[in-house]
Amino acid sequence: MPTARPRLLLTLLDALGGNVGNRDFQKLLFLFAQECEEDSSYDFVPFKYGGFSFTSYADRRRLIQEKFLVDDENSWLLTEAGRQVAITKGSKRLAVDRFCHGLRALRGADLIAYAYRRYPYYAIHSEIVASVLPDSEDRALVEAARPASRPPGVVTIGYEGKSLEGFLNQLLADGITLLCDVRRNPISRKYGFSKRVLSQACTDVRIRYEHIPELGIASDQRQELNSQKDYDVLFAAYEKFDLPKQTSAIERIVDWIQKHRQRVALTCFEALPEQCHRHCVAEAVAAKLRKATINHLGRSCRKNAFLLR
Repeated sequence: MPTARPRLLLTLLDALGGNVGNRDFQKLLFLFAQECEEDSSYDFVPFKYGGFSFTSYADRRRLIQEKFLVDDENSWLLTEAGRQVAITKGSKRLAVDRFCHGLRALRGADLIAYAYRRYPYYAIHSEIVASVLPDSEDRALVEAARPASRPPGVVTIGYEGKSLEGFLNQLLADGITLLCDVRRNPISRKYGFSKRVLSQACTDVRIRYEHIPELGIASDQRQELNSQKDYDVLFAAYEKFDLPKQTSAIERIVDWIQKHRQRVALTCFEALPEQCHRHCVAEAVAAKLRKATINHLGRSCRKNAFLLR
């Protein structure tokens, strides 16, 4: 039996008749998540045709492997096994049926235009916005939803507790142009945060991805971290013995900021910067730039945004 999130895909597809083109289904899933779920099953990013969920396609691949969906490159096609496990009653099914009934006539360009008008932020990277929104006022709303560009600088962000799409939206909101992965081994059991998937997802939302493994901390040094004091001891040693050997890596980041005018986010796993070595790297970069403050995305902190002016 699929878990609740992929089961929603089967339920929505069942309510839509069991066979829906890729683009239409993604837009309908997007609208359902925005309008019918208080805690959305899927998050979305602005992509080349509007709101898109990488996670939904990861779930789709698993559903195909489990024979709940047909392996069709052009559409979402429900199998009889998939229909059998779709939700058939209860509040979730009622919400799905009401949603599908309300949008029963919208497909293709009309459906995309409807989504763009209601949620213009998700159209900021669209390759078809001019063709589906011929009205200049509609296109102006899309432009107004585009996050403002930010000055070159360095920030940090952890992906703990975030979906891939939520993580990317935080980067876009802060005007990040380059994500620098400072993990020694960029692998993760959490979908979206292994190097291959993360780097491609960054490219898809127009953020450059770079990996500097030499700035990471070996996993055997990260054992028995049971208190903030344990972290502080680890990072004191890292700053004293490891970082001084990585001047070229630090200079590389400084060069991205100073010479290439990038807004760089240093990323690793931990949500709290004081429990992650990325704050040490950021401070080393800031010292090279003779700046004293750093912004840690996704949390309140005592430090303010570090910008290169």
